[in-house]
Amino acid sequence: MTGTTRTRSDIKREAIIQAATQAFQEFGVNGTSMDKLAELANVSKRTVYNHFSTKEDLVMHLVTQQWQSAILNTKADYNSNAPLDKQLVALILQDIEFMVSESHLDLARVAIGHFFYKPEKLKDEVAQLKAQETAMHRWLKEAKEDGKLGFDDLDRVVDEIDSLVKGQCFWPQLFKIEDALSADDQNRIATNIAALILSRYAT
Repeated sequence: MTGTTRTRSDIKREAIIQAATQAFQEFGVNGTSMDKLAELANVSKRTVYNHFSTKEDLVMHLVTQQWQSAILNTKADYNSNAPLDKQLVALILQDIEFMVSESHLDLARVAIGHFFYKPEKLKDEVAQLKAQETAMHRWLKEAKEDGKLGFDDLDRVVDEIDSLVKGQCFWPQLFKIEDALSADDQNRIATNIAALILSRYAT
């Protein structure tokens, strides 16, 4: 039976990533030195630099890793015979659940706080993340090909859904200006967003 063998370098890299996840949340990026990361990961500072040349690289690696994991874990096979609204609600709910998860919010606070004064750098990194095709892209594309939805710009529709989700679920939670959303709240928001999108684009 053949398995994937992890090298010593892989193990050390994972230890650095785990240490950074812990340290950034506890001390913030500015409060975490490369020496501290090396100590927590039980590796040399040189090893840390060999894997990540700057703390910014490490922060964005964590954000990208989490985002890609969410993309891989989102399931949404378009079904021509199932009600369009129920399918879209289920897909939006998966986005909401990711957006309001504590792990995502904690890391987002770290990244946004660190890059607040470097908007161009953050803009570039976000653009790279948004360039990846998501389950939402695929579902909308298939619904259009099936004649159930009509739109000219797929990315614009995805951005509209993303803005509606973040406006109600992400930003208020990020800054802790609203209480955590209950399951009923999440369902209500997803249902309303789906209704808005379908009222505009359903054929």
